[in-house]
Amino acid sequence: QVQLVESGGGSVQAGGSLRLSCAAPKNTVAALCMAWFRQAPGKGREGVVINEGDGGTSYADSVQGRFTISRDYAKNTLYLEMNRLKPEDSGTYYCATTDFKRCNWSNGYYKYWGQGTQVTVSS
Repeated sequence: QVQLVESGGGSVQAGGSLRLSCAAPKNTVAALCMAWFRQAPGKGREGVVINEGDGGTSYADSVQGRFTISRDYAKNTLYLEMNRLKPEDSGTYYCATTDFKRCNWSNGYYKYWGQGTQVTVSS
């Protein structure tokens, strides 16, 4: 079983920044697809960014240019740096991974999920 543990959520005003962390097993961070999803109240879970095992990255249009994904191989941690936050960025953010290097945007593709961390952006 792969355990993912998110942290770093909180409440900020619009225009502010947050950095989310996802602690993961060493081999996961080193080589496998990892992604961030989010879910706003009353809405479905949507992909924010996918990061393939070989480094290929794709962002949702809504966060392109504001969010940055990265990995720290020494700390076995995935990060999501979120800048210029908007109220519509609010929701529960989830780290996800699978057993493969390749990613896709479908929720069902991901086998392992963290417990989620709450982000609230006020206007």
